[in-house]
Amino acid sequence: MEVNRDKQSKSGRNSVLSIVVPVHNEQDTIQIFYNAIENILPDIDAIIHLHFVDDGSTDATLQILRKLSDVNESVHYISFSRNFGKEAAMYAGLQQSDGDYVAVMDVDLQDPPELLPEMLREVQSECWDAVGTRRSDRYGEKKIRTWLSTLFYKWINRFTQTQLVDGARDFRVMTRQMVEAVLSLSENQRFSKGIFTWVGFRIKYISFQNRKRVAGKTSWSLWQLMKYAVEGMISFSTVPLVIVALLGFISFFIAVIAAIFIVLRALIDNKSAYGWPSMVTIMLFISSIQLLSLGVIGRYVAAVFLETKRRPIYITREEK
Repeated sequence: MEVNRDKQSKSGRNSVLSIVVPVHNEQDTIQIFYNAIENILPDIDAIIHLHFVDDGSTDATLQILRKLSDVNESVHYISFSRNFGKEAAMYAGLQQSDGDYVAVMDVDLQDPPELLPEMLREVQSECWDAVGTRRSDRYGEKKIRTWLSTLFYKWINRFTQTQLVDGARDFRVMTRQMVEAVLSLSENQRFSKGIFTWVGFRIKYISFQNRKRVAGKTSWSLWQLMKYAVEGMISFSTVPLVIVALLGFISFFIAVIAAIFIVLRALIDNKSAYGWPSMVTIMLFISSIQLLSLGVIGRYVAAVFLETKRRPIYITREEK
């Protein structure tokens, strides 16, 4: 990275690109990622600062980051006291970043480093405030994950004013102005894909084909992805509450119709034994609507509860 620093001093340009890299149990990929960044340094017209954020790793991730930081002053790291999640890691990295431009990348090389020079040039041209990336396909993923992901983007774009690009990644390059806007949203329940879009600015997307991890295993299970999708919906839409109100009205209307039917049948043919199936069906239907409604409302109440606690988004154990 020092070669790139010399090139900048000769060209008279001193812009800095901070690359934020969240990591969690990524001991097998960090050095590979570091080498990949070094390979593209000649094509990047900026001084590079790497900001790794160790999200409570339990393997040798922190030790590797310490070594890299000792041999290269452009490598910085933060280590959390426990696992706070990728959203907290990205927020911490953006806070620590000191560059005129800031990139967010995954360490597993599913975000192609060779796209960085083009992305930075587009932002430096001042035509765009940010250049993001999106996957043009999901080759290699399980069909159920692909289907759920497509469904999520359709639903969130239909029920929120914040429109997300299908297949969008967190991999992007932003101006300092946009980064400051993102940091001004210090909410605890974070959904960065939505936040990046909500703050506005001029954003361009570059498509690339899906890639597999270079090493290691993903820490994102199907359950975690579904939970993340729910948090995204709750953070940017109140439509589920409207749906609950609508379901309540429909169930009330059905209950009134059913009550009229039962009363009329009792007056015409008073055989109470025949009423059990309809009564049980109505009770089950209304009970299920109530439980569903309580679940949706409870999730919103939980989000409000967590925000009012004003707990920190993350806690740092070690930093350099």
